[in-house]
Amino acid sequence: MSDTATALKQALTSIAGATGAALVDYTSGMALGTMGDSASFDLNVAAAGNTDVVRAKMRTMELLGLKGEIEDILITLTDQYHLIRLLKSRGGNGLFLYLVLDSSRANLAMARHQLRRIEEELEV
Repeated sequence: MSDTATALKQALTSIAGATGAALVDYTSGMALGTMGDSASFDLNVAAAGNTDVVRAKMRTMELLGLKGEIEDILITLTDQYHLIRLLKSRGGNGLFLYLVLDSSRANLAMARHQLRRIEEELEV
């Protein structure tokens, strides 16, 4: 099992193209931990903004009567991927991992696989 800092460091070192990572509480919008290159943007602001994305998707699923659960949400920009993975592990209710990837260096399928593995090892 790994703690927040270890999990975020692992995401940055083991996932090709990763430039930033955060563990976020989507009930409050607060980042519980951030790590990465903050020169390009503020991970705390990104955490709060992506909380709105998660809440909007959950609200839409409820209105549509969809019973499935969100695994992850992918946002593609011209030069970045933003990956949001909702935690399903014990103690992870209301939390998501947020990963920023340089799209020119990232393998999206491998990033999703690695992030899922990091989630399984994360002890919140």
